[in-house]
Amino acid sequence: MENSMKTSDFYYDLPEELIAQTPAEPRDSSRLMVLDKNTGEIGHYHFRDILDLLSPGDCLILNDSRVLPARIYGIKEDTGAHVEFLLLENKGNDIWETLAKPGKRAKEGVSFSFGDGLLRCEVVGVQEDGNRLIQFRYEGEFFSLLDKIGQMPLPPYIKEKLEDQERYQTVYSRETGSAAAPTAGLHFTPELLEKLRKKGVKLGFVTLHVGLGTFRPVSAEIITDHKMHAEHYYMPQETADLINETKRNGGRVVAVGTTSCRTIESVAQKEGCFRESEGWTDIFIYPGYEFKGLDALITNFHLPESTLIMLVSALAGRENVLAAYREAVRERYKFFSFGDATFIR
Repeated sequence: MENSMKTSDFYYDLPEELIAQTPAEPRDSSRLMVLDKNTGEIGHYHFRDILDLLSPGDCLILNDSRVLPARIYGIKEDTGAHVEFLLLENKGNDIWETLAKPGKRAKEGVSFSFGDGLLRCEVVGVQEDGNRLIQFRYEGEFFSLLDKIGQMPLPPYIKEKLEDQERYQTVYSRETGSAAAPTAGLHFTPELLEKLRKKGVKLGFVTLHVGLGTFRPVSAEIITDHKMHAEHYYMPQETADLINETKRNGGRVVAVGTTSCRTIESVAQKEGCFRESEGWTDIFIYPGYEFKGLDALITNFHLPESTLIMLVSALAGRENVLAAYREAVRERYKFFSFGDATFIR
């Protein structure tokens, strides 16, 4: 039965006004729905209450990836026409795979200039899917220049301008490389993390660079026909040790976000245990999947029919998740990237 699950089995009705347009202030003041994965029981809290909901000996696994300010606006050097590029993946040698809008202006061999010439690029290839390969030329340090001229690649359902770009980064972000924020972590403040540490909750970090494919709608009617994109991950040895120790001592391994979840499960599958591991993962987690690493998950509310709501349903059961989402709509929770959080335990 599990194998013939339809994408439409993961649909729910969401009024547009519940899609959060701006981040909560302060970060940990957002609401928190707690869902018991075994009974389906639901509780209503605020995010700062996570301090009381976690126990000494539990560990949080956080994704320390930083979002690239990957949206850059360029001028075609010969005509002055405007083109927007979205950086997707660094191919090395200052060549990036990008989305170009409008694509017809970004033909092979054409050059563009950004930020009054701080960055220049030439289109060096056009791929089958229409993505452009562009080669940058610049003086100085690439990511510093990008910080000056780039915009955060906010999801299309966020229409408001972001006043402070750091609000689309977690407070513990370190490793630049994501095309979107691992948004479950946006709710943590440095003070809350410190209180958790003092309580005896251990923190471990992994890095998974979020690709825009995360948000690609599932167009396949049967979910197993969906082709997952690959994302790069890294788990250091100290995080592997922490997971092993937590398991040995009977604590819970709590993933912060679906990206941390996918990293933990990818390492478990590839290595058969937890140890330092790096690679590309296209793991697709949907109901029927047996979790090998994590016990609980902190995550935001996900789009209808997305691979992420399928992942959450694998952990807590589809019926439980859809019932919780209906309850969240009734209770006027805020949804998606800047929205409220859930704790599935």
